[in-house]
Amino acid sequence: MPLDQSTRSAPPDTADLPLRGIRPNIVQSIRAFRVHDLQEAAQVLGHHFLYANLAEAQTKQDILDMIGQQFMLTVAVGKNFDSLYDSMTDPVHKSGPQPGFISVLEHIPANTKFDKEAREQLLDIFRDTADYWGDRKIPFRCFYSFL
Repeated sequence: MPLDQSTRSAPPDTADLPLRGIRPNIVQSIRAFRVHDLQEAAQVLGHHFLYANLAEAQTKQDILDMIGQQFMLTVAVGKNFDSLYDSMTDPVHKSGPQPGFISVLEHIPANTKFDKEAREQLLDIFRDTADYWGDRKIPFRCFYSFL
């Protein structure tokens, strides 16, 4: 039986398959997703891809510095999670129309200087950011993993 054109290659709209069934504004464990697949999905969707590898971080300040640097945020993140939230929301929104975001926080540390409470505070900032963009009907998905 010969293959017809539709079975030879996937249609272009299925390129975001890794995100199928994932709400447009969510923070969740990366689980079975691969960073490369998420990056490709962002490219196909025309979304910003924000990636931070936090494996070398030990403290809250390390986390803030690394996210600010690796996300290439134009506003200084500062010394607290509120400034991180501020730098990912209002100034970005005011800079012009945004297509959407896929962010990855890989290897969030789990140590005495960055304990469970600090990790939850960090993820809460990203949940608040997802809500901010959701209120503006702009997708913001964040995937994370712990070290």
